[in-house]
Amino acid sequence: MKRIVLTGGGTAGHVTPNIALIPGLLEKGYDIQYIGSYDGIEKTLIEDLGIPYHGISSGKLRRYFSIKNLTDPFRVLRGLSEAKKLLAKLKPDIVFSKGGFVTVPVVLSAGKLKIPAIIHESDMTPGLANKLCFSSAKKICCSFPETMKSLPGDKAVLTGLPIRDELFQGDKNKARELTGLTDHKPVILVVGGSLGSVSVNLAVRSILPELLKDFNVIHLCGKGKKDDSYDGTKGYVQYEYIKDELKDLFALADIVISRAGANAICELLALKKPNVLIPLPGTSSRGDQILNARSFEAQGFSVVIEEEELTKELLYEKVLEVFNDQDTIIDTMKNSNQNNAVDTILRLIEEYTGHETV
Repeated sequence: MKRIVLTGGGTAGHVTPNIALIPGLLEKGYDIQYIGSYDGIEKTLIEDLGIPYHGISSGKLRRYFSIKNLTDPFRVLRGLSEAKKLLAKLKPDIVFSKGGFVTVPVVLSAGKLKIPAIIHESDMTPGLANKLCFSSAKKICCSFPETMKSLPGDKAVLTGLPIRDELFQGDKNKARELTGLTDHKPVILVVGGSLGSVSVNLAVRSILPELLKDFNVIHLCGKGKKDDSYDGTKGYVQYEYIKDELKDLFALADIVISRAGANAICELLALKKPNVLIPLPGTSSRGDQILNARSFEAQGFSVVIEEEELTKELLYEKVLEVFNDQDTIIDTMKNSNQNNAVDTILRLIEEYTGHETV
């Protein structure tokens, strides 16, 4: 039995692609171990799956001033020591890293111990944590064609992003039961991220009278952002957060309005859902969502509205544009070479472990 160490943490986006690989790895007979931080979001997500979990110390390497910059280097050094001891004990045949600063000690230690490592970059431009791991990696997978030019040429592989198989198992009828939407108007699903987006929520609600003439609207508005004044509005349902039933809502949706995190938009591509993207502005991030969104727009998968330009008139116009062009968008998505990320990455893993399918 071959052993693989998965690593990634800090946000759900650094964990869910690893989770997407787990069923295929188990099917092929791999023993899976996971290394993450002591108390990050990854710990609960992985332990809930019954995968052995190992915590290490983790510190963030910031490009800006913070008092934590004085203490985190010591956490990083401690993490390096802990990761090296863990890998020496576990003796994995390969490491797969999804990113986040907890992965840096793991991948660097793998390099020192001559354990092959494959890393994955979700966003269009590589983050600092992954950049620090380039020299220790055998292959560097990415989600966007444009990212290839930012990676070492002999290591770069365009794979797309691993998507959880459960997302493809959605049931429209279950979604109708959940939402109470029983007519057959086309459905718009609004996804503002796990925390929601005030600007997206306001823009969507401002055009509800127009939208509800022709569409039903399912609105995932974020924790604490539900507006009770809209309760009972025919054709409009809102939730702070949906987990298990999300696959069913995606199955029912005809088009999606979304932020432009890499995981979110790659799921839309995999599910062939035409979409309007409203990326997080550069003032609130390092600008990766804007780059992600523009890449998808250039490839014909999405229509983009930057938040600074967001008005109710423009949003309504773009929703109609996407709905009217949905057949063309879906055909373009079907022809993408970024749709089989799980299979592509599993083949890479097998290449470096010499593993035969069980």
